[in-house]
Amino acid sequence: MQKLNLSQILSQKLSPQQIQFIKLLQVPTAELETRIEEELEINPALEEGKEVDSDDQADDFQDSAENSEVKEDKDINIEEYLNEEYGGYKMQGDGNYSNDEEERDMPLSSYSSLHEQLLSQLNFLKLDETQRIIGKQLIGSIENDGYIRRSLEAIINDLAFSQNVETDLDEIEEILIKIQGFEPPGIAARNLQECLIIQLERREDPHEPLVQKAVFIVQHCFEEFTKKHYDKILKKAGIDEEELKEVIHLITRLNPKPGGISDGMVRNHYVIPDFILTNINGKLEITLNSKNAPELKVSRSYSEMFNAYDKSNKKDKKLKETVSFVKQKLDSAKWFIDAIKQRQQTLMKTMQAILDYQQEFFVDGDETKLRPMILKDIAERIDMDISTVSRVANSKSIQTEFGVFPLKYFFSEGIATDGGEDVSNREVKSVLNKMVEEEDKRKPLSDDKLVKLLNQKGYNIARRTVAKYREQLQIPVARLRKEL
Repeated sequence: MQKLNLSQILSQKLSPQQIQFIKLLQVPTAELETRIEEELEINPALEEGKEVDSDDQADDFQDSAENSEVKEDKDINIEEYLNEEYGGYKMQGDGNYSNDEEERDMPLSSYSSLHEQLLSQLNFLKLDETQRIIGKQLIGSIENDGYIRRSLEAIINDLAFSQNVETDLDEIEEILIKIQGFEPPGIAARNLQECLIIQLERREDPHEPLVQKAVFIVQHCFEEFTKKHYDKILKKAGIDEEELKEVIHLITRLNPKPGGISDGMVRNHYVIPDFILTNINGKLEITLNSKNAPELKVSRSYSEMFNAYDKSNKKDKKLKETVSFVKQKLDSAKWFIDAIKQRQQTLMKTMQAILDYQQEFFVDGDETKLRPMILKDIAERIDMDISTVSRVANSKSIQTEFGVFPLKYFFSEGIATDGGEDVSNREVKSVLNKMVEEEDKRKPLSDDKLVKLLNQKGYNIARRTVAKYREQLQIPVARLRKEL
């Protein structure tokens, strides 16, 4: 037996204008110009140039403006949008960035250029059509850091299903070896060991005794090398301690991430700052990058066209459709201009609050002067939702006289001191990093010892937190920091 029940559910839906604002808020400066060009292409009612105030235009679009005005973002805190593809940083209970997000690198726009250059080198090989397809598939499988981690068996299956190309391990390995001969050295390796061997064998002096010893150690003592079991290497390789030092020096100068850096093929990441900070006789001033403030206006010819159609007595179906089309384009242009303006206002409001909160740091760039600050702190100051602050900080940066910083750099959790004060975890990380730099490398400091030293300095910190900070600073465990 079926029953019919009525229930009331209160929910919020994002309007097209609100969605447009959220998307624009998250677009980095480097991409904003492209986004505006796209909008100019698809909407003839939108034009570049300074908007001229006009009473007639104000009257024409009064209703449109009232309907299209983007509401304060604190009113559109929609849970589903936080995890949407345009969403900002993931947040934990206290409103701060997650540790995983803090460590994750931003994608670099020139990632594709590495593949393009590899494809260009592929064209110089004398390959038949099938081999060329296999080569392209292998290059397409190369990850950001230059490695191919997908198994060759899986790539063979990909070729069979997507390219209708039948191949085997012998053929695909033959082409892989050719690609591993491309620039940068070490590219297309399947693991670090293979990457190092490729680089050693491609040196100008591959038969030089020191290089040969390095190849032997990487090939036959790799596990001992990674764990720094030097006594076992000395015995297995039949070399003395001085030779081992030279070999280690040679190996550690190789590039473990050939996809990131190479001679003449650097994955350039030119950061275009969203804000510029100037210090004028001790007074700090923020300006928005000019690329964030484009001059856009509603087309006057389209406005006049709308007036002419709207006042026409001919109310046939075709004319109504024309009026509807023109009005839609005009409304869309107005919405876009409003969203761009609110983007500018929200960016400035948020950055000013960050500047006020971290005033001491921005005076001289001393990292130890950073105060503990979470998203909630700024959200409360500017009376906006945490999600808005998160979106502003996402891929935004500021240029200062002591460097360019991503906005998320200024957010950190607090650590209690013996004096009852909270200090930024960046200050603790800075102290921790200095301790490791100054330690005796023959007897590196264990995490337990680092905890005791930090406690002696007044930082109340647990061992697991020290381990977490050490990993975030990319500092190996004590055993792997040991040197001869």
